[in-house]
Amino acid sequence: MNASFRDSGADNVRREAARAARSAADEVYAAILERAPENDIDPTLDRVLAVCELLGDPQRAFRVVHITGTNGKTSTSRMVERLLREHGLRTGRFTSPHLTRVTERIAIDGEPISDERFVEVWQDVAPYVHMVDVRSLEQGGARLSFFEVFTVMAFAAFADAPVEVAVIEVGMGGRWDATNVADGDVAVILPIALDHERYLGHTLVEIASEKAGIIKDGATVVLAPQHDDVEGVLLQVAAEHGARVVRDGVDLAVVDRQIAVGGQLLTLRGMGGVYTDVFLPLYGEHQAHNALAALAAVESLVNGGAALDGDVMGAAFADVDSPGRLEVVRTSPTVLVDAAHNPAGVAALVEAVEEAFEFTRLVGVVGVLNDKDPENILAGLEPLLAEVVITHVSSPRSMDVHDLAEIAIDVFGEDRVHVEERLDAAIDLAVARAESEEDYGSGVLVTGSVVLVAEARILLGRP
Repeated sequence: MNASFRDSGADNVRREAARAARSAADEVYAAILERAPENDIDPTLDRVLAVCELLGDPQRAFRVVHITGTNGKTSTSRMVERLLREHGLRTGRFTSPHLTRVTERIAIDGEPISDERFVEVWQDVAPYVHMVDVRSLEQGGARLSFFEVFTVMAFAAFADAPVEVAVIEVGMGGRWDATNVADGDVAVILPIALDHERYLGHTLVEIASEKAGIIKDGATVVLAPQHDDVEGVLLQVAAEHGARVVRDGVDLAVVDRQIAVGGQLLTLRGMGGVYTDVFLPLYGEHQAHNALAALAAVESLVNGGAALDGDVMGAAFADVDSPGRLEVVRTSPTVLVDAAHNPAGVAALVEAVEEAFEFTRLVGVVGVLNDKDPENILAGLEPLLAEVVITHVSSPRSMDVHDLAEIAIDVFGEDRVHVEERLDAAIDLAVARAESEEDYGSGVLVTGSVVLVAEARILLGRP
């Protein structure tokens, strides 16, 4: 038997093993999906606490950076994790939702756990999840939700690795979020705006009160710029917990920001000093402030607030990515995807596109979930887009395409609105409309939903 034949056989075995592992992981994911969805908050931490106790409280086996806010959580989580890893620390990262594969939600040392490990972690925690499910049902309660199960799996995977620091993104809110069974050494609270009002409250103060629930005794709290009423709530809760507060605009600052090829060049004033010539390969002023929050969080955790090594910090930021956040997924014409799904996110998106790109004609592809604010999402996009193609989001929560199109017509006018149920057809139509009047400088923007962006990335060949 020659060497090439043996190699080919080994490759076939590996491919078959990978297919089997992927299939097993998909089966586990499908089973967990049958539970209550992650946007369905039940105001109790009892079930997660009970499973964690049976597992030996894995959430206490590592230090924690806990991140909440309305927008920017995933990008900031990725920046914090990358900074920590550049400092030689073993890291876990828990974010949601995922874009391509569910395993993205649980990352160790910056890499999603494997399909094999995903199944193993589920097998490790499943008996204890079942025990708590049975107990809860007997007491008239519910089974653990989808998000509660994933939170338990993340903590178990991190403790088993073991990681030294876990960067934990809140799923929704803070106080009753399943992740809040962990005690964050650092709590990062990004800008708070109206979103998930059905679950968190209908005013900024109500929402801030929920998100402030991640502040723990003696923690460091990194505050992004906030509305005055929101900041008052957060400062009061921090004082009640004896937490140290550092604020963007008071203790921290984006001193300077210059547009650069592929991103921006920053000067940041952190807790420990001023850092110059920091290249960040992400677009928009909002990402500069996310970077500042990440910097302060790591200064606090690693150095007690003292300055980080500039070269280490610079290398980490230069290597940051944030898929689905103003990401170029195709050229000729340029196709951008962005996960903005509320008015505040859209405002940041529009500002970043106008600053970083020079489109002569930009056409949008927009789909929205039915618990969002379609009128203000579309109104925010209108000045940026020449035309818009309304499409369906691959989710049971998708807003009806024709209902969304009626709102779009009110905002854009009938001549600027098109409808395509299928996303592939919607992108094709948007490309055609973008290039219909401009030979150069045309582009397409897919936005309005994280789920929509995830599907677009797959269609356009992004891993």
